[in-house]
Amino acid sequence: MRQMMVETEKVLRPGIESMPGLLAFYVGADEATSSLSNVSLWTDLDSAKQLDRFQPMLDSGKPFVARGATFERPIMNYTTLWQLQPVANG
Repeated sequence: MRQMMVETEKVLRPGIESMPGLLAFYVGADEATSSLSNVSLWTDLDSAKQLDRFQPMLDSGKPFVARGATFERPIMNYTTLWQLQPVANG
């Protein structure tokens, strides 16, 4: 499934990159738990919810389900409460 996730990049990247409000999109794998995750940062909730109806994203999940994957639903959208960035050395 890790390789399947890697291969979805070419299908999903163009559409996601063109969505208004996108700040960052990360896809990761945790080998210890055999889990995959997508985390994205958006300027606002309406922008984030574009993924809920992005058909290539919805379609890309079907082969994963066919191989036994499960998805957490509903999709969680978090409001930023605070953030950290590296402290500049200087």
